[in-house]
Amino acid sequence: MDDLSEKLIKGSQALGIELSEQQQKLLLKYVGLLQKWNKAYNLTAVREPLAMVTYHLLDSLTMVEYFQGGPQSVIDVGTGAGIPGIPLAIMFPNSHFTLLDSNGKKTRFMQQAKIELGLKNVDVVNSRVELFRPEVGFDIVVSRAFTSLQSFSDITQHLCATSGVFYAMKGKFPQQEIDDMADEFKVLDIHKLQVPGLDDERHLVVFEQVEA
Repeated sequence: MDDLSEKLIKGSQALGIELSEQQQKLLLKYVGLLQKWNKAYNLTAVREPLAMVTYHLLDSLTMVEYFQGGPQSVIDVGTGAGIPGIPLAIMFPNSHFTLLDSNGKKTRFMQQAKIELGLKNVDVVNSRVELFRPEVGFDIVVSRAFTSLQSFSDITQHLCATSGVFYAMKGKFPQQEIDDMADEFKVLDIHKLQVPGLDDERHLVVFEQVEA
């Protein structure tokens, strides 16, 4: 077993996740694509494959337990190179993921990654979030370190289904951002996330839009 495989398997086991061989293969292939394209496209500041496993794969996999039950549709807003959307799409092949980003280089990379990884449950959209108008709202609107909670809720509320929820992946506990949120949004849960091999703070803020 090479170092990348070992780090991924041990890290996922620490999260209570048993990866299938196919999931391991696809997740590590994604890291390989990310490393290859990063040289020309500058997709991520993380350069080393081992660090990519920690900062991108395992960081995304901390979300798996909160996706149990398999939502029908998820949109990853400001997804960049496809994080957490692509790792989660690999983990939940029966859920549909829309990966939204305004950066053309990053969406071109994601489109290629979708093809090479054979992810039939992924759509890639090159658009500003405010301009993207889906016909049907999504069960989950997720973002990782995208913007403040207030800004995130403001510019994505049109993307969420009536019964849908918002998942904001944050670093340190965002108390001030929570205090600043508009009354039309209600925080349901705040989960402390622990990324194996990483001491940095991570939190997941789950909130919904309150009906008027």
